[in-house]
Amino acid sequence: MKGLYILLAVTILTSCQQQNKEDINKARQASIDSMKVEINKQRVIDSMKTEMAKIKEEQKIESQKAESQKVVVVHQNDGTAASVATKKKGWSATAKGAVIGAGVGAATGAIVSKKKGEGAIIGGLAGAALGTGTGAVIDSKNKKKE
Repeated sequence: MKGLYILLAVTILTSCQQQNKEDINKARQASIDSMKVEINKQRVIDSMKTEMAKIKEEQKIESQKAESQKVVVVHQNDGTAASVATKKKGWSATAKGAVIGAGVGAATGAIVSKKKGEGAIIGGLAGAALGTGTGAVIDSKNKKKE
């Protein structure tokens, strides 16, 4: 009978130790998975910051080009000359809004969704639609100013 109690005690102790190892392994894996998710989120955020910096740089260059407009001299039939300022055509606010909206929407969709690719596509489409609408409103306001 004593042997049975000893065997029972040893079995209980070893099973508890095995369960503790499994719990530790599960906790480690959960921690690793959590870190991978955070790394992916940060990677998306960093890429969006890079894209936004590129867009801002392009906008700065575009505004500098708009400021230094060309002046064309037109000779009229009566011998006088008239100067006409020409403006280079760039991207419309609608196009800019669509591109920016698509980028931000794709990044947000990838971060939020469990299926990263599907979330990025849906977010990109939704962002492009909203950006296009916003850009169209900006374009109409600019036309009214002119």
